[in-house]
Amino acid sequence: MTAQNPQSEAAQPERMKMESPDLRAQNVAALRRLFPECVTETRGADGEPRLAIDFDALRETLDGELPETDERYAFTWVGKHQAKAEAYRPITKTLRPCPEESVDWDSTQNLYIEGDNLEVLKLLQAGYLGKVKMIYIDPPYNTGHDFVYHDSFQKSQEDYDSESGRVDEEGIQHFTQNPETNPRFHSDWCSMIYPRLYLARNLLTDDGVIFISIDDNEVDNLKKICSEVFGAKNFVAQLVWERAYAPKNDAKFISNSHDYVLMFAKSIDNFVIGRLPRTAETNAPYGNPDNDPRGLWRPDNLSVKSYSPIGDYPIKTPSGRVVEPPAGRCWSLSKNAFLERLQDNRIWFGRDGNSVPSMKRFLSELKFDGLAPTSIMFYKDVGHSQEGSQEVTKLLESGAFDGPKPVRLLTRLLTLANLKEDSIVLDFFSGSGTTAHAAMKFNSDREKRVRFIMVQLQEECKEGGTAFKSGYKNVCEIGKERIRRAGAQIKAELREKNGLFLDRQTDRQTDRQTDRQTAPRRYNRHSLAL
Repeated sequence: MTAQNPQSEAAQPERMKMESPDLRAQNVAALRRLFPECVTETRGADGEPRLAIDFDALRETLDGELPETDERYAFTWVGKHQAKAEAYRPITKTLRPCPEESVDWDSTQNLYIEGDNLEVLKLLQAGYLGKVKMIYIDPPYNTGHDFVYHDSFQKSQEDYDSESGRVDEEGIQHFTQNPETNPRFHSDWCSMIYPRLYLARNLLTDDGVIFISIDDNEVDNLKKICSEVFGAKNFVAQLVWERAYAPKNDAKFISNSHDYVLMFAKSIDNFVIGRLPRTAETNAPYGNPDNDPRGLWRPDNLSVKSYSPIGDYPIKTPSGRVVEPPAGRCWSLSKNAFLERLQDNRIWFGRDGNSVPSMKRFLSELKFDGLAPTSIMFYKDVGHSQEGSQEVTKLLESGAFDGPKPVRLLTRLLTLANLKEDSIVLDFFSGSGTTAHAAMKFNSDREKRVRFIMVQLQEECKEGGTAFKSGYKNVCEIGKERIRRAGAQIKAELREKNGLFLDRQTDRQTDRQTDRQTAPRRYNRHSLAL
């Protein structure tokens, strides 16, 4: 056989395909382009998922009329029934302790668990029901490229793992991708997250709260699922995190600079949000130009928009000038109330006594301790995605993990959770261990004893990638090493700050105290085998 020139080979006509085109799929695709609201996800007669036409919706679109039926508000998807059933399905597995791989096994109260988080959440129901104050998760985003936990709802776990190739000969689990060509692109993701959130809710204390990082692809579906699982009335906020500090000029349309963090309480009536500490910037408007013994204060406008005749009167300044309320407005105080405040030195007319009067608001008399958090979290306050990557790279001396959240972001969420002494924080998509790192730093900075439980599936590191080249075989190895190094770093900083390195006996005592806060007991993923 002679070799052919690539150009002459390229010039040859294409071979005829020995199969007819899928006309049904072409028709569905054409209708989807014209009427995307009329295409839905369903299951065929053979049990396989597929895209289908919602003929009622199509008829309503074309005719404008549809026979009246019993309607109700509902959010559903293909596989929802099986997903709900999976949350109730019991398992006969257990956790196997690994004291040889743990730090300070006998005294630490932190846990690191390797295994499928759906199974781990079921196991945690026995010992941690109603005991977790805060849950944070950063689940796989449904971008078509990220890994998705592909649960089986029709077969046994062993059969499914074997047939799908999720478990190799060494028992190591693998992820599968969820490309946009999958007819159940959204349904699979919803079915993955639903039972995990259902089980997670049971673990929360009555005043507990959950935070979930997500992007635009599934934020709408996730909020609906959370409203169903936690109750719509327990929605607290949809926080916006400014994750990027510079636009991407190669963006096709809009350079996306944000992600979301959904926040739901276990019971909105019991949850009290943590307030942010005051800073020099927030205290800058306060001063004391008249040396008031009550301390720092700031001037506040004395007039209001809502007009009332009781607040419409002239005020004479110390300089003798008469001041009227601005047009269309009135004073916020009645005349008697104004005179009382004036007598108590709570009215300010400026340094020269000739300014429009204002109310003195004292810093010491603020109703709340700290600042009310806002729904937008700017990167200057909580860090950006590149900062998260830099933290991991600096600590592990390699870029071993893609897209970790910055410690400052998790610190903000820990603050909003209003953690108490010995509160438990759970992260069952723990990844590189940012939540554990933030909890340890939170303890050190605020003299708390917050405990954590981290759960992570042994997702293999991509062969040839940075993490693989650095010696990490899976994500769990990255997370464990980060926790060890972060704990050691925080202990060293704490000793240096307190000068305890000068006293060996005190140093040993601090070792024991700090280890209780930072060192996790570790449970091996093999403990989840039958």
